[in-house]
Amino acid sequence: MQTLLRYYSFSLAFSAACLALAVWYGWASTGNIAATLGILWIVFVLSILEISLSFDNAVVNATVLRNMDPVWQRRFLTWGILIAVFGMRIVFPIAIVAIAAQVGPVEAINLSLNSPDEYERIVSDAHVGIAGFGGAFLAMVGLTFFFEEDKEVHWIAMLERSINRFSSVPAIEIGLVLSVLYGVSTLLTPEDTITFLTAGILGLVTFIGVQAISSLLEEAEAKKRAAGIVVKSGFGGFLYLEVLDASFSFDGVIGAFALSNNMVIIALGLSVGAIFVRSITIHLVQTGTLNQYRYLEHGAFWAIIVLGAIMLFSAKFHIPETITGLLGATLIGLSFWWSVRHNRSEGSETIDLNSPD
Repeated sequence: MQTLLRYYSFSLAFSAACLALAVWYGWASTGNIAATLGILWIVFVLSILEISLSFDNAVVNATVLRNMDPVWQRRFLTWGILIAVFGMRIVFPIAIVAIAAQVGPVEAINLSLNSPDEYERIVSDAHVGIAGFGGAFLAMVGLTFFFEEDKEVHWIAMLERSINRFSSVPAIEIGLVLSVLYGVSTLLTPEDTITFLTAGILGLVTFIGVQAISSLLEEAEAKKRAAGIVVKSGFGGFLYLEVLDASFSFDGVIGAFALSNNMVIIALGLSVGAIFVRSITIHLVQTGTLNQYRYLEHGAFWAIIVLGAIMLFSAKFHIPETITGLLGATLIGLSFWWSVRHNRSEGSETIDLNSPD
């Protein structure tokens, strides 16, 4: 228990502070005990929703983070918290309103606080573009993992080996994502089609751009190492993780409006979830869980592909966030169970999640 508190003490303290703020805000804005308890309950539910939707994000974060320099690991877990909490859960929805309504940031904040129904409508109207961008980016993240040419470990062996046979085909992931983007766009109105395709292409370009920056930085670092220069960089990985975090948060921000259209309540609930995702990431990296459970990454990347597909199709069809969270949790749970079975069959001991080593 003490070891677990080592990883989650800050998240628990932050959660307590957010819940206390929810009580204060509820009482200050309503002056009613029942309404205050209702606001507190919504904040709690939103935090659970965000954690369930983002657990696969934590696994993928840990996959990238374990290979990064310790300095950049710390930067991701500190600066990244500010970007995830304040950038994506607070600034991002306000920015959408400011751009869509063509108003300044101060007016957008006033709109979110004083006209929550209009604020919700504007953010919801932007969903088609968000679905195209986030869905395309996440689909590329998941497909790239399974089309890796040197991949040797396979979880769903028959399917993953079949996919991997085409790994030598140049840009096959881009072709697949573009095909899905076009297919979904044929279901939309002409106006939404342009928005969706433009956003989807921007999602692809963003993924390619981040990968290009990472490759260039890695190449430069390799040359420095060959010359005997000590390298302490990881900006490419940091940038990749921040864009990935942003893509994961899109569905949570939009889905939050199913429970509330109040910006303060949404920000408090989603921020709790974002902080817990960081704690789960640290836990996975420092305990070496990914090395012990060989199929856990596969489950997370399958969950990412499913989430990407759901986001793309959500431009036309409403898919409850509960289904998204359950599918992701099921895939990760199955991959974990399969890893335990593999360890037992190989005579290995599974890792103790409470172990500090």
